[in-house]
Amino acid sequence: MYTSHEDIGYDFEDDPKDKKTLKPHPDIDGGWAWVIVLSSFFVHILIMGSQMALGVLNVEWLEEFHQSRGLTAWVSSLSMGITLIVGPFIGLFINTCGCRWTAIIGGVVNALGWVLSAYAANVRYLFITFGVAAGFGSGMAYLPAVVMVSRYFQKRRALAQGLSTTGTGFGAFLMTVLLKYLCVEYGWRNAMFIQGAVSLNLCVCGALMRPLTSGKERTFPGEKGPPVLPTCSTESVKSNKHVGRVEEKDRVPDNEETLCDPQAQECQGQVRHGMDLGAFRALKTMSLLTVRVKKGFGDWYSGYFGTASLFTNRMFVAFIFWALFAYSSFVIPFIHLPEIVNVYNLSEQNDVFPLTSIIAILHILGKVVLGIVADLPCISVWSVFLMANCTLVVSIFVLPLMHTYAGLAVVCALVGFSSGYFSLMPVVTEDLVGIEHLANAYGIIICANGISALLGPPFAGWIYDITQKYDFSFYVCGLLYMVGILFLLIQLCIRIVAQSRNKYVDGAPV
Repeated sequence: MYTSHEDIGYDFEDDPKDKKTLKPHPDIDGGWAWVIVLSSFFVHILIMGSQMALGVLNVEWLEEFHQSRGLTAWVSSLSMGITLIVGPFIGLFINTCGCRWTAIIGGVVNALGWVLSAYAANVRYLFITFGVAAGFGSGMAYLPAVVMVSRYFQKRRALAQGLSTTGTGFGAFLMTVLLKYLCVEYGWRNAMFIQGAVSLNLCVCGALMRPLTSGKERTFPGEKGPPVLPTCSTESVKSNKHVGRVEEKDRVPDNEETLCDPQAQECQGQVRHGMDLGAFRALKTMSLLTVRVKKGFGDWYSGYFGTASLFTNRMFVAFIFWALFAYSSFVIPFIHLPEIVNVYNLSEQNDVFPLTSIIAILHILGKVVLGIVADLPCISVWSVFLMANCTLVVSIFVLPLMHTYAGLAVVCALVGFSSGYFSLMPVVTEDLVGIEHLANAYGIIICANGISALLGPPFAGWIYDITQKYDFSFYVCGLLYMVGILFLLIQLCIRIVAQSRNKYVDGAPV
């Protein structure tokens, strides 16, 4: 697949012998890289934080439209699901337009979805404006925020991703408070209109995602600049009599006044030169844009369906199966915990300090701590990733067995901390496919997470309708999660055996 300087973070500079040398970019792991982390942090606040706070608006929609809970809940589910499901298609935009413009356009589309939703006449109208439009805009801004952090960091990728994704937890607190205040003071319609204006800050975040370039233009050997048309000044016409004679013989004196006036002739030549140069620049821009779109689509198509398809990587395919079952195990506790608290008569203690808040706070801490640990030179990212997954599975199985607030609080803390491995997902994906394929590959992974988020909660509700217990929802999701982890472990063992065999063959005497 095509690899640009922006992708790998290196600049090509001309040495005195006109040879291109590879020089590490000064912003890698420092400088502007931390501005990218800050930009990604605010993207997570504005997108993921807002989606975690949609329960506030869901209550308002139920009171306004008097529809069933299941039908109204699809508005939030569509928005969250489409944000992640459109990941593979957003990879096409990134390959064609770059991360900066993709994020800026996504911010505009997301804000437009919020504003149009303020004029909703029914729930089905919200399916289009908020579920589809705002969700698609969120996806366009979210994927570039993740990809750009990986491009700007090499040594501290896990820590950088952990810091940027903590915006989800902070956003869940901030956006919940903001939406509650706006709904009380101005009503839910004006609240959505104001939130649309706030979402325009995604364009600012996108503008900060500048590509990894040197900032100055270079012309390599063999390249030629645009042709410059010659111009003649008044002094040159006067000083060169032979040139003047040739022009007088070759030109037809249609306008004697123009020929006799050197100043007017010079102005007319400059205007003609400017028009020719402008037309040339427009033609060159259109040609470059066409080549860029064609190249971006070719890279996107070959990454999914060509000979270098990502699906030929068996380890990556196993990672996709894992992603299908992982996200629902994190979402379901947020949905069922309030009901479990009511069943066990723990509402008073939960009102003092909600269990969902414990998950959110430890989730933020887990992202930072796991990122720091994964960046240690003596520890493998895969080891941290798998250990966190196993801890989360055990916590999901144990959670239904706890009937006291203290027991539930401890298990929720484990769920929140271990789920911090989500910050390691871009790092693990890059380890599997390389930085040049990260946009397409991570788009597939978040698409699988989106399907899980879209179908997981209804599936858990369906199990409750059959069994009349929340326990089985956790058990079934835990079993599915274990299947995903087994896919990873099997393929990881095959990979380790293959690498050991290759080393043995390479080291054997001929």
